[in-house]
Amino acid sequence: MSASTSERTAARRTSRKPRAGAYALLILVAAIFSAPVLWLIDTTLKTPAAAVSFPVQWIPSHITWSNYAQALTLVPFFTYARNSIVIALTYAVLTTLSSAFVGFGFARLRGRGKNLMFTLVLSTMMLPHIVTLIPTYLIFAKIHLVGTYWPWVLWGVSGSAFLIFMFRQFFTGIPGEVEEAAIMDGCGYFRMFWRIFLPQARPMLATAFILSFTWNWSDFITPNLLLNLDNTTLSVGMAVGYHDSSGAALPSVQAAGAALYVIPVIVLFLLVQRSYMANSATSGIK
Repeated sequence: MSASTSERTAARRTSRKPRAGAYALLILVAAIFSAPVLWLIDTTLKTPAAAVSFPVQWIPSHITWSNYAQALTLVPFFTYARNSIVIALTYAVLTTLSSAFVGFGFARLRGRGKNLMFTLVLSTMMLPHIVTLIPTYLIFAKIHLVGTYWPWVLWGVSGSAFLIFMFRQFFTGIPGEVEEAAIMDGCGYFRMFWRIFLPQARPMLATAFILSFTWNWSDFITPNLLLNLDNTTLSVGMAVGYHDSSGAALPSVQAAGAALYVIPVIVLFLLVQRSYMANSATSGIK
């Protein structure tokens, strides 16, 4: 009896060694990925001179909380943040719904040329965004939409090739018996999409919404090209507004603005993380 007990104890010790090594590796990787965030937060608490000093001081000798106040007052922070939220939310809602609708069509409808059209949609993913930037600006300038938020509305109703692919793969995995039962009950395809398929795609909807919101929230080039300074987004306003009276950059204030800039994305992820993680966990099964 004592021999079996000692064997079990030795087995537990042996099994703990790989687990301890895995935990140590995870802690090391987490520390590496957390270092830039910690550096950013540390910079927000330094004076502008200490932020660019060398060698780097991780612990500031004097904590400067006024950097956050300057980040909010040197530029109309909340006005720019409101503009960014309006653009990102509008685009995220529209592109999520339109991509889901198109993905449903590619997954469940039948017709000639469907596979060719799907291939053409996917081929647009291989075209760099920077290549179409100037032609896009010329088109919107011709129809007098430069300086307005209408380009993001048009992009939203056009859908995203990547999200269309995601929704198409999701809706393809739903059993055909569900569609057949809906048709026998007299349900059309639009009602079928809205009442049956879309509620089942809640994890995918959360994922698509987060991705599309983040794409627009972090975008700098497109708002800088299409919008004016009075209705531009927070990313553009921060890039041109954080400097002193002589025009010199304020790195500690820029770091404080960047720390505040990521808060809406973090809050959004925390609100929908359960659905997002559920989709990530089941994506490999399908």
